[in-house]
Amino acid sequence: MSIQLEHFPNLVTMFFTRARQKGDKPFLWAKKNNEWQSISWSAAAYQVACVAQYLRDLGLKKGDRVMLVSENRPEWLIADLGIMAAGCITVPAYTTNTTRDHQHILGNSDARAVIVSTQALAKPLIPAVLYASECHHIISIDDIITGQSPDVAQFHHWSEMTSCDADVIKFEEEAKSFAREDTACIIYTSGTGGAPRGVMQHHGMILHNVEGCVDIIANDFGWDDEVFLSFLPASHAYEHTGGQHFPVALGAQIYYAQSLEKLASNIEEVRPTIMVVVPRLFEMLRAKMLKTIEKEGGLASYLLDRAVSIESKRYHGKFNPLDLPMDGLLSLTLRKKVKQKFGGRIKAMVSGGAPLTPDVGLFFQAMGLPMLQGYGQTESGPVISCNRPKAGIRMETVGPPMRNTEVKIAEDGEICVRGELVMKGYWRNPDDTARVLHGDWLLTGDVGHLDEKNRIVITDRKKDLIVLDKGDNVSPQRVEGILTLGPEIAQAMVYGDRRPHLVALVVPDPEFVAEHGGDMDAVRKGIGKAIDALNKDLSVIEKVRRFIIADEPFTTENEMLTPSMKIRRHKINEVYGERLAALYKR
Repeated sequence: MSIQLEHFPNLVTMFFTRARQKGDKPFLWAKKNNEWQSISWSAAAYQVACVAQYLRDLGLKKGDRVMLVSENRPEWLIADLGIMAAGCITVPAYTTNTTRDHQHILGNSDARAVIVSTQALAKPLIPAVLYASECHHIISIDDIITGQSPDVAQFHHWSEMTSCDADVIKFEEEAKSFAREDTACIIYTSGTGGAPRGVMQHHGMILHNVEGCVDIIANDFGWDDEVFLSFLPASHAYEHTGGQHFPVALGAQIYYAQSLEKLASNIEEVRPTIMVVVPRLFEMLRAKMLKTIEKEGGLASYLLDRAVSIESKRYHGKFNPLDLPMDGLLSLTLRKKVKQKFGGRIKAMVSGGAPLTPDVGLFFQAMGLPMLQGYGQTESGPVISCNRPKAGIRMETVGPPMRNTEVKIAEDGEICVRGELVMKGYWRNPDDTARVLHGDWLLTGDVGHLDEKNRIVITDRKKDLIVLDKGDNVSPQRVEGILTLGPEIAQAMVYGDRRPHLVALVVPDPEFVAEHGGDMDAVRKGIGKAIDALNKDLSVIEKVRRFIIADEPFTTENEMLTPSMKIRRHKINEVYGERLAALYKR
């Protein structure tokens, strides 16, 4: 008989229920003064109630939006739950956002208040707040210094907010009236048209995801005292659901990593049982491990080769019983050592946000670390499917659909999804909503098929978005539009799918070339300076790091432009793909 999560009416009730059950047991951990310090479930519940009460006292009402700008830390989740407990809607924002990005989100969401963590994050935010017509409250978690007039927005401090007189029981009772259909948060994600669109995620959408994740852990691995290490941006739907609310559902502990640089040491210290990760991390760890073992040489290299070889045979159904003694030796030596580097008790590492190269997944399986690749998008909560041992893990697939999730393949091969996990629409954007929602079905923009075991195989992408290796979505049209604003560049195509950053192919403006007498070295330098200047107006993930110059303009004659003057990316990639890829090797 399969184990299922209780059917909660909303995320707030789920949290208060777990807090009541767990009491004074540790919940949220952060490193302070070089020591891990915890906040208990009961203390977190009190702080959540305080946040809710404070927002009410500021005059916020049910349905009002509150923006949240913070790095991953215990206060992030407490603020998120407190906003929801007040009946308000969380609007998470990336810590990499520029002032212009913040202006768009504040203006589009009409957020009435914003919670910001640090001085550094307040710097690009406050100018945007000053121009937002509806935002009148700035709540800082840490101390911030600002020269801005308090007449525009009132400043408050987290310590005031979380030390007010709040009644946990009152908010727990009130929360029972929130429905699964109510909007929990608005997560802004890049669209093909450029401006980020606000995905309205309702409570049931996230709960549907959480219930599906619990189903996998409970029935494929066993549900115990789970420990998570949070390091992906909590403002991203993947971490928001998988790294924050999923642990709440499990009654798990969440440790917040200090930084990416300290992640390896944090893993050894925390000893997580479940990790929510992106493929780029695996690629980095694999490269580091290969380099270390290569230096050791001899026996270490031999054991690694045998581990990968044996796992490859096992994966392809060709395992040789004669390899059993070596397989046992590997478990006592190499795999044991690698597992200890990951804390020694990893049940599953779940990869999502971008495609995982099968060879990378196979490598970690060979090291004895269970690897599950998932698939989804912000519009689906985000999890649609995930590999699971009971269905047979195949690295070239993204696994079967989650429980209570319906998937069909349209006539043109597009993957369509139906269920409670599907968003209600984009905030104040009926045109884009109508484009991706057809009745109850979400059109994912991805092309693929279902294999013989109902696992999803993705073969192509219809939607014109670049997904960087850490899972960030970038609208190429937006960046290309900005690149061609100046007089130096006539046409541009950016490139970077599954890569760490963007690079570009540019066609110089003929007049700009003429001004330099056809001296292409001078033209190249001029374009470089222009791109450097334009990068200042782009967010971190949108910045163009390197570029090459095209051999000729994009035209309909060379099939690089459509009759409606849109660039044909696949055609351009056929000609320039190798040269663009080479930019990452410099």
